[in-house]
Amino acid sequence: MANVYSRALMDHVSSPDYKYKMSEPTLSHEGINPSCGDDLVLDVRLGDDGTIAEVSWTGHGCAVSQGSADMMSDLMVGETPENARKLCHLFGQMIRGEQKDTDVLEELDEAADLQSISHMPARVKCAELAWRTLDEMLAHPDESREATTTEDGTDENGNPVPTKGEE
Repeated sequence: MANVYSRALMDHVSSPDYKYKMSEPTLSHEGINPSCGDDLVLDVRLGDDGTIAEVSWTGHGCAVSQGSADMMSDLMVGETPENARKLCHLFGQMIRGEQKDTDVLEELDEAADLQSISHMPARVKCAELAWRTLDEMLAHPDESREATTTEDGTDENGNPVPTKGEE
């Protein structure tokens, strides 16, 4: 298994290019990973041509969530919202171990380096936080809603979490 803390990830953690508060974003949305404590606010500015002109994020969390957010931000500049969502879905498939074809994953550029996280269920939600947040924001740009969360009924190890009454 490759080292999760790749050079690319650590470069984005130590020197993030996209970690700042954007003034007057077109879209803004919060993402939370309650099982780990990662929390970010993602801002997007759409250009006159409808493409993503600028992406930034603020927040705190582990190296995986922070580095992944910065890698995602870099990848999305210049993309259409439709293609950005496609890339978010591809990243999700990769990080959950559903997509392993290196030719397909080339679309993710350096974010494909995070593929080894698919072998660490406790870190998957950390890696996909920013990607889920962007996908939700772009899917419903005109709706005000609660923060996007990585909770899907499982704990940080992928085990089902009992609902109230089942405990």
